[in-house]
Amino acid sequence: MSRHILTLRSRLFRALALATTGLACAAGTAHAASGEPPRPVPPEFACQQGEFCVWPGESYQGQITRMDLRNTNPDECVPLPGGVEARSFAHRIDRHVTVYQDAECATEGDFSTFPGPGTFVPQAPYVVRAIQIWN
Repeated sequence: MSRHILTLRSRLFRALALATTGLACAAGTAHAASGEPPRPVPPEFACQQGEFCVWPGESYQGQITRMDLRNTNPDECVPLPGGVEARSFAHRIDRHVTVYQDAECATEGDFSTFPGPGTFVPQAPYVVRAIQIWN
């Protein structure tokens, strides 16, 4: 009987030791994981909900230009501010937006209409120089 109790005590001690070690390791892992810097937000998500954003470079490279209903009248052709020529864009407005190759929205150049929101174009099929937000 005493041998059985010693074996039981030995097993109980080992189980407690393993459990304690496991908790210590888990706490160390959680601490290490929380110490890592957060992943950077992809640049296309710098464009907020309700905005139409363009970048001069492909894959959202360069200075972001933001347009929304506060600075862009619906149903009007709006050249990109400052003569920006966009090679990528993010459409997060809840309306259709047409992008134009021509700065005056002439249909002799290329143009395409994108439904919104949530259209991300890292490589525009042509250089975008103007937009029109539809009502």
